[in-house]
Order: sequence, then structure tokens, then C-alpha cells
Amino acid sequence: MAYRCLQSFLQHLEKQGELRRIKEEVSPVLEVTKLAQIEAIATSPTPSKTAGAFDAGRESTGGKALLLENIQGCDFPLAINTFGSYYRMEQALGGNGFDEIAETISQFTKISPPSGLSDLIAMAKQFKPLMNMKPNRSKGSGTCQEVVKLTKHDEVDLMRLPIIKCWPFDGDPRKVGYDFSPEQSGTSEGGGRFITFGGMHTINADDRNDPKPRSHNIGMYRAQLVDKTHLAMHCHVSHDGAAHWRSWKELGKPMPIAICFGGETTLTYAATCPLPPGMSELLMAGFLQGKGIKMVKAKTVPLWIPAHSEIVIEGYVNTECGNCGWDPSDGELGEGAVFEGPFGDHTGYYSMPDRYPVVDVTAVTHRKNAIFPATVVGPPPQEDYYLGKATERIMLPLLKVMIPDIIDYHLPMFGTFHNCLFVKIKPEYKDHARKVMHGIWGAGQLAWTKILVIVNDTVDVHNEREVFDTMTGIDIHNDVEVVRGALDILDHASPEIGSGGKLGIDATNTQPNENAIHIISVKKNKGGDGAVALEKEHQKNLNCSMIFAVDDGIELDSLGEVFFHFAACFDPLRDMHYFDNCIGFDGTTKMEGDQRNGKAVRPWPPKLVLNDGD
Repeated sequence: MAYRCLQSFLQHLEKQGELRRIKEEVSPVLEVTKLAQIEAIATSPTPSKTAGAFDAGRESTGGKALLLENIQGCDFPLAINTFGSYYRMEQALGGNGFDEIAETISQFTKISPPSGLSDLIAMAKQFKPLMNMKPNRSKGSGTCQEVVKLTKHDEVDLMRLPIIKCWPFDGDPRKVGYDFSPEQSGTSEGGGRFITFGGMHTINADDRNDPKPRSHNIGMYRAQLVDKTHLAMHCHVSHDGAAHWRSWKELGKPMPIAICFGGETTLTYAATCPLPPGMSELLMAGFLQGKGIKMVKAKTVPLWIPAHSEIVIEGYVNTECGNCGWDPSDGELGEGAVFEGPFGDHTGYYSMPDRYPVVDVTAVTHRKNAIFPATVVGPPPQEDYYLGKATERIMLPLLKVMIPDIIDYHLPMFGTFHNCLFVKIKPEYKDHARKVMHGIWGAGQLAWTKILVIVNDTVDVHNEREVFDTMTGIDIHNDVEVVRGALDILDHASPEIGSGGKLGIDATNTQPNENAIHIISVKKNKGGDGAVALEKEHQKNLNCSMIFAVDDGIELDSLGEVFFHFAACFDPLRDMHYFDNCIGFDGTTKMEGDQRNGKAVRPWPPKLVLNDGD
């Protein structure tokens, strides 16, 4: 059974021993992060019975969900790490494991015309879940509107919400090398606090007069607290929410938005899920729930919202400013924008500040006893890791429809979902793996994948050591593919925002060679030190075919740690060095002087550290 609202889910977790209440006063600035980080690496009370098949060793990580009952200066308790283990993630989606959901979806992809009445009846039973998945739009108010506060009556104060600051440099451009302050950006009052777990509901401007807009999108984007009645909406240019914003900008009107917290547990998951174009998050949530999501009309914006939400922020997103992807040298911010960020991200580094539009908040509505959900965004494993792995399993049947060659795939934790992907196929002809590479680089959200490794059907694609061993047998002249393409906005290693190199490795039909790969650490003092170290290592080991360089201080025996930092700091078009029979991969932190092949190094963000002792 999936859960109708956040509170019923929390009650269930508490009965299961999966929730810890904290009654002491806790600051929303950094202290919540510290508590959540402790839980993220702790043992979960209940291990998953299914996760071992695709993520062995992490079946029991994630600690407990936390309910912080007394947040300093705020009016609501805060729930965090709610989805932060495989068991809790499975419970949120009905309790039967991700593969069972995937199998149900798989059946819908194998449709054939009925041959008779009995087939038709069987098909009707099979498709019964789909009959109930449409949103249930209701008249009147929802539970989320038991209390209504309006900006026009001076009742709204976003500062009273337990919006958290995750990392010390959040919201201060000076900390990442820019010469202006939060005051100059207009975000100082918010103190670097960010909404991290709210579903942002938007529609395309073309649907503005449609009572049941098909374009209704829910995205789990961050929003920076600006002041009592304003936020900054961060939405990557490739996401549906940004496309909706551009449609309203073209119309010359502000975009209505509703930021909804809590609600059905399936809805929270669906908001994070990179669904195929045209597939609604509301329909996905209804499918997983077994019935349509109850929706009611928002109070001050022309949108439908989930009735069982805990808290809803309504408002309009300014469209007078320019698009994101802006640099200070380009000139002024423009009307209705702030310099949002920096923000500590799951890459282990701060995402750099950028121009994003301001949300003019018109209302806040909530349940009488509302609980505010949040999540820490930082190096995995965090809640987003388990949400992402759920998507990996659940979406496999749909990926197979798009690219039938794929048998299975694995998004390793160190790749943070866009830096690295392992794929299993049965190679049947020359360059079959390359065909799959380019198919993936054109497949929805997987298009942002930077490093892609293809293995054959005899390899356990979920065993990272086995994949790595398979890579040792590649022919560097024939099995390496480098292309240029669109990348995730969060990739700070790319020469320009959202664009850089992609690396494909064909590791099918290889014979492992234990001496083929070397990993070295480099203590960098200046740009170019990584390249020099790679050259020296090559001269010492002429039989080596691949050398990976990472920063000094990284534990070389930890494959996950090595490749977490490597993947975050590597751009294939700039950081690959070709020797006689060897390729050097420079995954060190970049600095001035590391420019190569006409590819620049952008301002480099600092790593995430809570304090000197962490």
C-alpha cells in the first residue's frame, strides 16, 4: 500500500521503528544537515529484501527517518531522510519492491490486438490499473488549504518555514570566487537557505485556458529563499519547468507556480522521476497509488494542486529577465532575477551561481498540523540516491522499448546519475556497442550521461569491480568513443555550461588484463601538473594502456571514491592525453593553465565541507 499523505507515511515508519523524533531545538542552518548526514551512513533498521540484486552491500544503509519537532525560528516541524533507505523507498511505493512495478510496466509494453472475447476480457483486467490513474479533480478545498495566508493581507512570511541551509557557502557568491555579495544579488535576507524537497507544479502557457491541462508538470527543483515573500526558482534549461517558463515569457506574462510539499508518497517519487516526454507525473503517481491523485484548485493561481499536500506556496515566476546560463561579464541581471546560488550539490562540489527568475509569492496554504519535508543535497548516499535507484529499476522496461538492445543497466553511486552509466548488451555485430552508446546519448535524461561503459551479457553490470576489470581488456585504438554533446548543468568540469565531452567505452568481448590500468594521485601546485604526472607514469609503465589521475588525498584503494572525484572533474575533450599505446585521463581539480585543445576551464567550485572536522 502506498500512502495518501506524508503524515500517514511517517506514522507507518514510526510503528516500524524506522523514524526517530528529535524534540530538542535544532537550527535550520547547517545543523539539520549534520543530523541527516549521520543517518545517511548509519545502518537502517530494516534491510531491503530485494536491493541486493542490483546494489549489493547497500541493502541496509540509510539509518532512520528524522522528525525534528522544534526548528529554531520556524512554525512547523521538519521531516528529513524519509526516503533515505531502500526499505523506506519500497514502502513509499507500495512495499513490494521496484522490480514488481517494473514487471507491471513491462506488461503494458507488450500489447498485441485481442484475438477474441476472452483475450479482450483478460486485457481489460490487465489494464484496470490504468483506468483509475487519472487525477481526481474536486470542487471545494483540500486538506492542504485548512489555513490560507495571503501576501496581499501581509500574512505570508516564508522565513517561518523550516527551509534549511545545507552547506556553509550556500547562497554566498564571494565564497566561490565572485566579487559581489548576497546583498548585491538581493538574496541576503534568505541567508543561503534553499527549498530542496518541494514539487513545483507548472503548465505550458498554451494550456492556460484548458480546465484539464495536459502539460501539467511536477518537477523537484530547488528554490532559494530571497525574503519573506520571494524565492528564486532554479530550473535547468533542459527541464519541462524551464520550457514552460519560456512559453510564458514568449506570451509576455508571469508563469503561475505552486510549490507543493508532501502529499501522496508516490507523488513525491513521481516528481523526481525523469519520465518520457508526454507522460505526466500525475498519471505516474496515480498508477503507483492505484487510484488518481485528488486535486483541488489553488487559491491565487490558475493551477490544480494535490489536495493532501502538507504546505503549498503559490505565486508567479517573473519572465522579464534573461535566460539562465549567464555570467557576470554579460552585464546586468535584468528585471525580476537574482544571482541564485552557489548551492552544495550531489557532485560533492558547489554548483556555481547563475541568473534565475524571482517567484512573487501570493499565498501560503497548509494543513493545521503541517509537517515540512526537506532533503539534504550532497555527496551520495542521500535520499536522492534511493529515489534515483528506484527510477533505474522501474524505468528499465521503458528504456528497453526505446533501445531494445539493452538487457540491463546500472547507475553507480559514484556517478551521481549523470556522470557515469554501465550498460549490458549482447553484442551481435561490429560496433554494436557504439550504436547503443549513441542511442543512450539521445534517450531522455540519459542523454546527459558523460561516461558510458558497455559490457556484454556475461558481465554482472551491477558489480562495479567486475565492470572495471572488464574495462582493463579494451583496445584503446578501437574501443574508445569521444563525442561532444549536451551535459547536465551541474557538470562543472565541462568547458562551458551544459556542453562538453562524452566518453564511451566498448568493453564487450574483452579479456581482463590486470596490468592495463594504473591509478595515480597528484598533488597539484599549478595548471598542467596532472598532464605532467600522467606522462611520467606512462614512462614508468610502458605496458599500461590507461592511467587515471586524481587529486592527492583520495584513497586509491577505494574504487568508489576514486571514480566519484574523477567523474566530477573530468572532461573528455580537454582531459584525455594520448600516448603511444596509452590514454591518460586527468581527473584532477582544474586550475588556470589546464586549458587544452581549445577547451577552457571555468571557475572551479570548492568541495563540500561542513566544518574543519568533517
